[in-house]
Amino acid sequence: MKLHLILIIILGFWGISYLSAQTKTEDDMNLAYQNAKKGIYWALSNIPGKKASLDNDLIAEDKLYASVKISKEVQGVKVSSIGYYQTNQVEIIIYKSYDSLKAEGYNIPSSGWGED
Repeated sequence: MKLHLILIIILGFWGISYLSAQTKTEDDMNLAYQNAKKGIYWALSNIPGKKASLDNDLIAEDKLYASVKISKEVQGVKVSSIGYYQTNQVEIIIYKSYDSLKAEGYNIPSSGWGED
């Protein structure tokens, strides 16, 4: 009987530690995802005028938060952002048409953008 009780307690502690490790991993991935989203919003707010593409790293407090690339495509843009948090990285790629960017209130440079 005591053996069963000890076994149940050990399995209980193992289950709790397993769930807490999953929760930490999930939290770390969510932070990397949030940093990738920050990169997307930065890129959409900083669409280059004459350049066909722009690469930039978002760094603060000596930490790399996101690596962003925005490139001109036919009738729109492609934005790729890799968000980082500790050893985790999450990549988001979005495609936006010039019309949807204008409708969402983003400034589209007039020189060469949206005239393809």
